[in-house]
Amino acid sequence: MNVTDRTGQPPLSPLEGWISDGRQVLHFQPRRYDRWSQTLEVTLGEVMTSGEPPLLKRRKELTREQAMKLWAQKHQQGWQVCKPQWTPPPLPRA
Repeated sequence: MNVTDRTGQPPLSPLEGWISDGRQVLHFQPRRYDRWSQTLEVTLGEVMTSGEPPLLKRRKELTREQAMKLWAQKHQQGWQVCKPQWTPPPLPRA
């Protein structure tokens, strides 16, 4: 999830993103986006040393602002953008 675009402003709609510190992985996935409600699902996984997909530990829904704050905080702590670590489940149909 790139929290800023080329102008330095956050994107208007949330984007999917992955960030990791080498031991843990966070996956940010947009869930609901409309004029009044913008949420992302954030899933935490623990990297497995055997090369298997990360062990999913926790999943929660955050507002866009909370997700952007968490991304920025982790990035400041040295977490790096990474490639997708697992195939996320499909979005539920409305």
